[in-house]
Parts: sequence; C-alpha cells; structure tokens
Amino acid sequence: MPTEVLGYLAATGTTIAFLPQVIRVWKTRSAEDISLSMYLLFVAGVALWIAYGLAIHSVPVVAANCVTLVLAGAVLVGKFRFGGR
Repeated sequence: MPTEVLGYLAATGTTIAFLPQVIRVWKTRSAEDISLSMYLLFVAGVALWIAYGLAIHSVPVVAANCVTLVLAGAVLVGKFRFGGR
C-alpha cells in the first residue's frame, strides 16, 4: 500500500471520529460535558498540524486537519453558544 493511501485512510478515520460529537452538540443544543480547555488546546494543535503539513507539502495531513479543524471548531462554537444548558 502506498504511503499516501495509508495517510488518507488514517486521516479519514480520525477525522470522521468527530462527527458524532458535532451532531450530538448541535442536535441536543447542549455542550455541558464538553471540556472547553481540551477543545481550545485541540484546535490549536490541529492548526499547528496544518502548518506542519503545509511545510512538508503533505496533502493528507493538510486535508484531514482542515476538515478536523472545521468539525472541532463546530463543537467549540457549540460550547460557547450552548454552554451548560
């Protein structure tokens, strides 16, 4: 299996893992159990992964982390918007 394919498979798996959390936060309109500090740190880390992916010209790293940033950002927005309700 080419390395690039392995990268896309890994990226798809870890990125899709955020979908259930995003759906739950927005469907229930509640983010009470979401750790704000964890998601702030995570979003910062994902942004750094994007910078790293750009630096090494890795499409799988950049693509997966851009999607992950959007999904994690949606949870973070939900946390600010719905908080502990």
